[in-house]
Amino acid sequence: MVAKGDVFGPNQPLVLHLLDIPPMMGVLEGVVMELADCALPLLVSVVPTADPAVAFKDVDAAFLVGAMPRKQGMERKDLLSANVKIFKVQGEALDKYAKKDVKVLVVGNPANTNALVCSHYAPSIPKENFTAMTRLDQNRAQAQIAARLGVGITKVKNVIIWGNHSATQVPDARNASVEMSSAMSAAKAASDHMRDWFAGTREGEYVSMGVISDGSYGAPKDIVFSFPVQIQNRQWKIVQGLSVDEFTRSKLDVTAKELLEEKEEAMAVCAAD
Repeated sequence: MVAKGDVFGPNQPLVLHLLDIPPMMGVLEGVVMELADCALPLLVSVVPTADPAVAFKDVDAAFLVGAMPRKQGMERKDLLSANVKIFKVQGEALDKYAKKDVKVLVVGNPANTNALVCSHYAPSIPKENFTAMTRLDQNRAQAQIAARLGVGITKVKNVIIWGNHSATQVPDARNASVEMSSAMSAAKAASDHMRDWFAGTREGEYVSMGVISDGSYGAPKDIVFSFPVQIQNRQWKIVQGLSVDEFTRSKLDVTAKELLEEKEEAMAVCAAD
């Protein structure tokens, strides 16, 4: 999707950097061959590497999708401990090698807290340039609403996902309007997220992004919290003035509490590493 021009537009040439761990380099070379077979006109070159210094050198946008999956018998704390170490290293690499206006999308879970950790270890890059993906949750909610109402998914707009990308997230359709082909996959959601970040949102429409909290809607500051945002000139802005009823308020408090707990655990892991 990125190499085809679905994210950055049909006239933007691309150099694609692919980062993986050393044991996966053979697989990565296979991906490079498949991309070459596609003969994509916008794809200038592909750089497969296991070196973060090479992967993040002067990048304009970064999709951080690599994270350890949750295995049977693994508790949330174990998963958090393993993954925050990954995003600490990637944050340090971004800080050292990437452009200072790089736009970073964290997909690997726990996405909100991973984005917070990544930002923490990249102090020279604005915190606003780190986001977590809750677009998959938004796309799923829109698809369910569209199916229930018997309309195309493109007719459903302004569904909100509040809070954490977890079981405590708060889907909110109270401000939605019914007037997107099914977009259920994480790859499509990541493309949607980054496309809107670069191209902007339409007048009167907003999308959900996990962004650094400024305290809007009573969310704690300095956590990565999913809000409805509008985007212009590659800058997101939290939509203000939306009504939040008592039920939604109680759910927002639950997801905020979880994010604060994750933040405390993550920073303890990083400090001990």
